[in-house]
Amino acid sequence: MAISGFGRGKQGDSTSSGAGYTASSPAPSPAPSGGGGLTAFIDQGSQFEGKLSFKDTVRIDGEFSGEISSENTLIVGETGEITATIRSNIVVVSGSVTGNIYAGRQIVLHKTARVEGDLECPSIVIEEGALFNGQLKMQGAGSASKLKSVDGGQNGASKPAPAVTPQKN
Repeated sequence: MAISGFGRGKQGDSTSSGAGYTASSPAPSPAPSGGGGLTAFIDQGSQFEGKLSFKDTVRIDGEFSGEISSENTLIVGETGEITATIRSNIVVVSGSVTGNIYAGRQIVLHKTARVEGDLECPSIVIEEGALFNGQLKMQGAGSASKLKSVDGGQNGASKPAPAVTPQKN
């Protein structure tokens, strides 16, 4: 079986199909998610098609096509190849994603990431070397209130810059 509990067994345990994992190769830590640890793992060499829904953190290093929805974090490993619409709280990409990504909190594109599709999220991190072709839309549920607290209630209106007078000696 290619989906397995991660971190529950002993180091070096493998799945019944022989496509195992070792606990010594931890998943990259995306951002504080407030949820549990990695609960499922689709290993390199595995292929899945359909709808994947989960509540905690899942890492995909194999191939997946279809739809993915999560209440927490999706991690696409360096060997992961995803062709799907992704809806998750946090999405961390080190591999390849073809399809739109909708994140409630954050999208992280590591330097090995290759993304073809539109991104929608309130926060994004793109490392140098990552490839991204698509449109980016950044807004969150409380975007107006966030702007208000940053600019003193101007709701995005820009204040004129203070005049600077050169000084002569």
